[in-house]
Amino acid sequence: MTFAEFIANPTRNLFFTGKGGVGKTSLSCALAVSLADNGKRVLLVSTDPASNLDDVLGTRVTNDPTAIPECNNLFAVNIDPEEAARCYRERVIGPFRGVLPDESLASIEEQLSGACTMEIAAFDEFVRLLGDKALAARHDHIVFDTAPTGHTLRLLQLPAAWSHFLDENTTGVSCLGPLSGLKEQEALYRSAVTALADERSTTLYLVARPDGPSLAEAARTHGELAKLGIANQRLLINGIFQGQSNDPMALAMRERQQSALAAMPASIRDMDRQEFPLRGWAPLGIDRLRLFTSSSAEAPLKEAAGRRHVDDLPPPVAELLTRLARKKSGLIMTMGKGGVGKTTLASYLAVELVQRGCPVHLATTDPAAHLDFSLVERIKGLSLSRIDPEVETENYRQIVMEQAGDGLDEEGRKLLEEDLRSPCTEEIAVFQAFARLLERAEDEFLVLDTAPTGHTLLLLDAAQSYHRAVSRNLGQAPVEISRLLPRLRDPEFTKIFIVTLPEATPVHEAASLQDDLRRAGIEPAGWIINQSLSPLAISDPLLAARQASEYSYVEKVEKELAGAVYLMPWCSKL
Repeated sequence: MTFAEFIANPTRNLFFTGKGGVGKTSLSCALAVSLADNGKRVLLVSTDPASNLDDVLGTRVTNDPTAIPECNNLFAVNIDPEEAARCYRERVIGPFRGVLPDESLASIEEQLSGACTMEIAAFDEFVRLLGDKALAARHDHIVFDTAPTGHTLRLLQLPAAWSHFLDENTTGVSCLGPLSGLKEQEALYRSAVTALADERSTTLYLVARPDGPSLAEAARTHGELAKLGIANQRLLINGIFQGQSNDPMALAMRERQQSALAAMPASIRDMDRQEFPLRGWAPLGIDRLRLFTSSSAEAPLKEAAGRRHVDDLPPPVAELLTRLARKKSGLIMTMGKGGVGKTTLASYLAVELVQRGCPVHLATTDPAAHLDFSLVERIKGLSLSRIDPEVETENYRQIVMEQAGDGLDEEGRKLLEEDLRSPCTEEIAVFQAFARLLERAEDEFLVLDTAPTGHTLLLLDAAQSYHRAVSRNLGQAPVEISRLLPRLRDPEFTKIFIVTLPEATPVHEAASLQDDLRRAGIEPAGWIINQSLSPLAISDPLLAARQASEYSYVEKVEKELAGAVYLMPWCSKL
């Protein structure tokens, strides 16, 4: 099936969702260009915090509809979710300035600094666009780069979410604050949520890459949205390697992708889907966007100009391991957005430190972790704990419902239950399980595959310090948390490494994570650029072009973002 056939008879509203770096912006732009080329008037709206819409379209795009010069009928809007969230926070907090103490305002503001607030604020903006009848009359289709999550949509469906529950509640659940500014738009929001479930007006595209974590996320999102009645979904798999050379790298990449596709979750295996090949160039500019979705062969590749010599690249992770091994103990945490390989990298660090004579305890939250328990028997000096996020989160939910839910009415309990399904809840629950292992880091290395975000740390810190109507779920931080927070801020005891890929969106998201940590008073020990082609000898022309495209991102991390940078080469087993 050609791309033109796949998007035949499109609905009015088209939403794209998926992990960061899978190609949502590229594909949403390509779809918008294709529709516009077919004579449809299209409005493209981006609410992605890591959006590079200006670069992709080759035009400066603002928060007002901008005509795209090289594509008649195409207009674009770039909503800055961070600015939208800032304005949204001020709308909620403004009335309390001069009324509450500064410390209270700071605590409330932190509650409104998480991902939920940013998403709801962005949703607020594009609902405004959907509700603009004059704007709607001028366009046949509206394409949204980044769809709201099921969690946000469920919150917007709860009657209690529209009440003044926050004013009367002392549990401080994290998503109530973001919702408290929406009361005046309740009818408009309800209409928008209903429209999302109408398959005659809305299609939702799940974007994934041919790798296990990305496909698993697509399956999870598919199920979550289907439960909400959003059934008109399609699957886009981006970046399938089609090279035919005998380069060992090419053969390994092809095999890994084919294995991931063969193991695709059953829930999405039979969905209508379109596959897009891995390109040796970035889809920047209207002409390349047109080529990006074409079935034609790969465009002629330019020589990899300006290729950096291996000696000029950042040092390998092996050098980092040598430095870490000198200390013999401490806390090591890998941190990064989903899909960058932080769990596998944590496992690699743990095994390599053991090989260098260090005692190591690895705590993993990956139910299908690549390290088997048999490794504990085979590798002297390595012990392993598996922390099940579902079990830990459910235990945490039960405690909160018993303590904070007591005395709430039925609607209040429903809202509390939904709040406890937010990403923050899982992070806090898993973090507490990690915290119980802290003492091990006195005499050995404790390697954790998931670090808490700065936002979570600040929420926990606020709970420790302030006891008021906006304190956290349990009223105060558990003892193990209060002991761990100062340790995380101690660079001698804790080494947090931000993991990224040498691509635009993962680097942007990693920079945001670093800013988040710094707000919590934590300076990362360094960045690890994972799965890099840069240090490798490659003969396949497409992969050589991909290799050359990495250098600008490696340089950006080196010169602008990180104090220390290490490279982890692409490996078929990682």
